[in-house]
Amino acid sequence: MIHRLISAFLLAVTAPLASAQSFADLASDESPSRHQRLVEAARKEGSLTLYTSNAAPTLQVLSADFEKRYGVRVNAWRASSVKVLQRAAAEKRANRWDFDAVSVSSPELEALYREKLLQETHSGWHPEMLEGTLPAHRGWAPQFINVFVQAYNTKAVDKQELPKRWADLLDPRWRGKLGVEAKAGEWYCSVLKNLGEEKGKELFRQIVARNGLSVRSGNSVLANMVVSGEVPFAVAVYSHMIEEAKQQGAPVDWFSIDPMIARSNGIGVSRRPPHPNAALLFYEYAIGDAQPLMLKMNYLSPVRKLASALRGAKVLFVDPAANSAEVERCDNAYDALIKARK
Repeated sequence: MIHRLISAFLLAVTAPLASAQSFADLASDESPSRHQRLVEAARKEGSLTLYTSNAAPTLQVLSADFEKRYGVRVNAWRASSVKVLQRAAAEKRANRWDFDAVSVSSPELEALYREKLLQETHSGWHPEMLEGTLPAHRGWAPQFINVFVQAYNTKAVDKQELPKRWADLLDPRWRGKLGVEAKAGEWYCSVLKNLGEEKGKELFRQIVARNGLSVRSGNSVLANMVVSGEVPFAVAVYSHMIEEAKQQGAPVDWFSIDPMIARSNGIGVSRRPPHPNAALLFYEYAIGDAQPLMLKMNYLSPVRKLASALRGAKVLFVDPAANSAEVERCDNAYDALIKARK
């Protein structure tokens, strides 16, 4: 009797380890038959749970296409990248593993990886990625690239007056015309690194003191304000939002003061996914077959053969591996800047 109890206890303890190991093997499988096996097994699982910060329209398009292709439902919980990170970390502390895949900004993905929430994964798409977009550890992969650009309402701002360097925004003509997003610390610190931190801080302090800033919560809100003309000039906003508005006939355009600041948004797979095959299948889909759809929605693809020339601009990527102290320092510096506005 005691022997059977001990055996049962050992089986209960080692079973999760064996399951975790088998999933690690599945995630690193490079065999040609892997995709078809994932499809068949994912259909049996029936669904997956995705935590994501993707825009609602983007999520709707991708979820519908994935379900149409594979018959697997995507149950999504959508929030900001920071809130996704906080929820996943809290669930791990409670020994809950509710999510299968996660799609958020690269800094939060790096944090999730450091917390040992993400599984290192192999994919045939990895060699196709733009240099510098895929982390060496393979704990996540880029899904699309967000590019911060300068945007303007073409009825309110003459193209000939556009700034060629940041110091040009000191000109009095920009008084009352400048707008920014409330949470753009990563963009700000990346610009400062290029300008020189103290020199850059002083320059932006003077710009704010002389000409003021209109602060908006969310890039979509800021983009809409540029469309309406309420904010004639956005100092930094996502390019795909302005490009989409322009294609729909809005009087807007964008350009870039070099270097253009970019940040990967990516996707990772849970180390202990409830639906392991569906999780890996969605990961493959997001970085592969979904990419033409991303282009149609005006996102920039990390896949080399689909990559945009970005109008010839020099691109500087936000460092996703920055530690939490550095991220907090950047956010505080940016908060201090926008709170000093007129």
